Amino acid sequence: MNLSDNITAFHHYSIKVIDFDKTLKFYEALGFKEVHSWSLPIFQLKKGMMIYSEKINTFIELFDKDADIPTQGRKRKENEEFVENSILHICFTVKNATLAREEALKNGAKDLSQGVFEIKLANHQKSINVRNSLVYSPNGEVIEFLENVNFQ
Repeated sequence: MNLSDNITAFHHYSIKVIDFDKTLKFYEALGFKEVHSWSLPIFQLKKGMMIYSEKINTFIELFDKDADIPTQGRKRKENEEFVENSILHICFTVKNATLAREEALKNGAKDLSQGVFEIKLANHQKSINVRNSLVYSPNGEVIEFLENVNFQ
């Protein structure tokens, strides 16, 4: 069996969190709920948690900031705004990017896009118009709110 035949679905993103309670509260405002938590002393993991949004059938895995879990890149240095890694953002499809941004800001996010972007993604075959907004979660990961668009 080749790899593409073996993959059945996308399961989750995993992020380290600086402030567990604040980060969990933010994702709860996005519709996620805790489904399981654990610790793994072998990885210095004091708290791990899987959260799930039934509405969008998506998991996000949260690890405490001191966990020694394999990752791409390097640890963020104290007072460093962000570290660029291979995962650049988490994107959620929304009905209204303006309202999603406003609600995220009310729930502890920091503004990144300072409004809504309306962008034309064009190539020689077709042009797709997208409308999105971006915030930093209270933990610092970039969250994109993308209004429904068909890329196919």
